[in-house]
Amino acid sequence: MGQKPATTKFSRKNSSPVLAREREVAKTEAINTLLTRSIAILPAKLGDPIRPFALGLWNDIRPLLKPEISVTALRKAMATYVHSRSYQIAVARPGSFRHDINGEPVEPVSDADRLDALKKHESFKEGDGLSRPEPAAPAPLSKTEAIRLSLLRRKETRR
Repeated sequence: MGQKPATTKFSRKNSSPVLAREREVAKTEAINTLLTRSIAILPAKLGDPIRPFALGLWNDIRPLLKPEISVTALRKAMATYVHSRSYQIAVARPGSFRHDINGEPVEPVSDADRLDALKKHESFKEGDGLSRPEPAAPAPLSKTEAIRLSLLRRKETRR
């Protein structure tokens, strides 16, 4: 009652793109150092837009991995980027498009993916304590538990 639905934050018609901050640029630099060449879809400097990846983009990025680097390292670096708050906001924005490895728009983000990203973004807020519910009060002890606890405490104080 009186609360706005969760989608109101992203329902603006003229949503501006999500811009990269230092944190995102550092993540993309880490990804690019694992590759034989930089990929254009990733933001290169502060203020560059964060673009949602096209589905199956991994198949284009994987062959660019330097031979001495493990696939696991690339997967972890990519996961760190795509699971970030800013990337999820970029996916959740209305009218957002998925992009190919060169940064060109390929297809619109599906409603299901947009909703999933919005849920992930909301879970980030919960992790920050912005919408964390109050902890429940501990259940009262039964008479038996209270007696047992007092006997244990008495036993500990004798030592």
